[in-house]
Amino acid sequence: MTFYNDIYPFYHVQRTSFIFNLALLTVILVFVVFAIIFLLILPGIRGKSRLFWMCRVLISLFIGAVIVAVNFTSDWAAASMKANTTYKSFSSGIVNAEIGLHVGLSGINVTLKGNPVMQLNETIDYNEMFKWTDSLDEDYTEALERGLPNPILYIAEKFTAGSPCGLYFQYRYSGTYASATMWTAFCCWLVANVLFSMPVILYAGFMMVATAAFIFFSLASFSTIQNLPACVFAIGTASFEMGYSHSFWLALAIGVLCVVIGLLVILLDCLIPEKMKEAFSVDVDDEDDDNCLTEGYLNSNFLEGVTTITFTG
Repeated sequence: MTFYNDIYPFYHVQRTSFIFNLALLTVILVFVVFAIIFLLILPGIRGKSRLFWMCRVLISLFIGAVIVAVNFTSDWAAASMKANTTYKSFSSGIVNAEIGLHVGLSGINVTLKGNPVMQLNETIDYNEMFKWTDSLDEDYTEALERGLPNPILYIAEKFTAGSPCGLYFQYRYSGTYASATMWTAFCCWLVANVLFSMPVILYAGFMMVATAAFIFFSLASFSTIQNLPACVFAIGTASFEMGYSHSFWLALAIGVLCVVIGLLVILLDCLIPEKMKEAFSVDVDDEDDDNCLTEGYLNSNFLEGVTTITFTG
């Protein structure tokens, strides 16, 4: 094996570790561009409403960015542990590494990072993605053929369709329904932003509450994974249990924020509707048009020769 630089000849060439989710990066860049464009036109807004518009737009963009981004993150639930474990099949080499499991709405990420990273003359830094599709078992078979480290294969096997743990179907369906309701929340958020620019601010508040409701439905759907019987992930003498992670709590915080905004808008619109219309700059143009009509002048020359017809019935 020395001739092959300690890489077994029947394994494929090792791939570089996972760097960043490109879909998530695209979402972040799109909303950052929108925020920058708004900041560039912000000086054109006159008066005291400039600060209100800035806070309103930035908070709204943040809510929309989170709703979309959590569909592509892989840390709705997570767990990790440090263990001494065998590295690869047909090898007696033992490595000290940190093994992590990150669950998202579309699949799981299994990470393996050596401590230190360089061990057995090799860089131990893996992040492998397994998606909730009909090809997950095929992905697992491909991982076997590529000769991924034993800890990654052990955890991935727990999520295959034939595993006695039964994690695959529950996690897949929970993630699918959670993603669908989260996208519905995004649609409600879009409608709410449109209504905020119209003289129907009350209904915009209702749509913000509806946005929060669908976010909570998404969280409830993902939470059904807790109904599964406990499946122990044990490597050597170490083990771990799954727990909610950053994306779950961030989505919960955004849902609470939408509820607060929606209820506050509904309450203020009922108590001080005129002030709310003035704050959101609606109905201002209509009043200006009315004033222009009352101050206008009538050219009598256009009325010469005009016959007035009166209909009687």
